Amino acid sequence: MTARFVVTGTDTGIGKTVFAAALAGALNARYWKPVQSGLEDETDSEAVARLSGLPAEHILPEAYRLSSPLSPHLSARLDGVEIDPARLEPPACTDPLVIEGAGGLLVPVTKNTVFADVFARWRLPVILCARTSLGTINHTLLSIEALRSRDIPLCGVAFIGAENADTQATIAAVGQVKVLGRLPLLESLTGETLRRAFRENFDIASLMEANA
Repeated sequence: MTARFVVTGTDTGIGKTVFAAALAGALNARYWKPVQSGLEDETDSEAVARLSGLPAEHILPEAYRLSSPLSPHLSARLDGVEIDPARLEPPACTDPLVIEGAGGLLVPVTKNTVFADVFARWRLPVILCARTSLGTINHTLLSIEALRSRDIPLCGVAFIGAENADTQATIAAVGQVKVLGRLPLLESLTGETLRRAFRENFDIASLMEANA
């Protein structure tokens, strides 16, 4: 079966786009960001194109592109756009697919729908990205509960940041979740340094196993 992953995070700005770029590049996958909020700076799709090493045709167009870097429900309202969650369906493709959400699991897509509701409909395996710094235990365990309460398959947690062995072990034990690896913060973030760091810290065979 073709590998398909949803990459989500415990919060915004934790590095899940960088992780998604590394994962998509390692799998030679298609990458899809269903909803992009914020167009003034580099978009997530543009960042993945720059860092992943994927050909341009592997970066799939977003279903919605919204101007303001805000929660999608608010950004859509400011743009005068009505998001239809039913339009958010994973693209059909024969290549591996990496889908990246926006912010955390309970970020509103519309006034009545959060991203976790969309993921529950898809039933695709989720990789939860979590920072290693203070506060991550609470945020990560709450995110794990949100996934499991909706019966969303969880591959495991990908940590991002400096080594914090006790925190990582605590989340694994209390959350009863697999730790997939840890992506360190890179002083120089380029496609080459990212690919090297991903190879050194994540095992693709193990990720594919978790996807099965």
